[in-house]
Amino acid sequence: MSVYILVVDDEPDVEALFRQQFRRDLKSGRFTMEFAPSAPDALLRAADIKDPSLILILSDINMPGMSGLEMLPRVRAERPDVPVIMITAYGDAETRRKAIERGAVGLLTKPIDFALLRQEIDIRLGQAA
Repeated sequence: MSVYILVVDDEPDVEALFRQQFRRDLKSGRFTMEFAPSAPDALLRAADIKDPSLILILSDINMPGMSGLEMLPRVRAERPDVPVIMITAYGDAETRRKAIERGAVGLLTKPIDFALLRQEIDIRLGQAA
């Protein structure tokens, strides 16, 4: 079974950064990363991956159109089985509160601590096994 992580961010360099940080995992097939450039696109992709192989959604908060915080309750309603971690440049208490209230399991601040993110992914992989 392929295991998917969906990364939602409107910045084009994010995909290259994530692919570089997780190149060994991706090359070995430990998991697959899908990328969505917007919240509406992410909602479609989350709905398309129907089986339980979608194990985690990582979403930026500040995006044009629909923000990550606006997307969060919609994706949680569609996929309550999939944890969502929000990513933001502004990790203030109010942003954290809003994210948790809307269903996020966590909040990472930019620049992303990839060692911490790897631990989160390892937890999700262990739960999916």
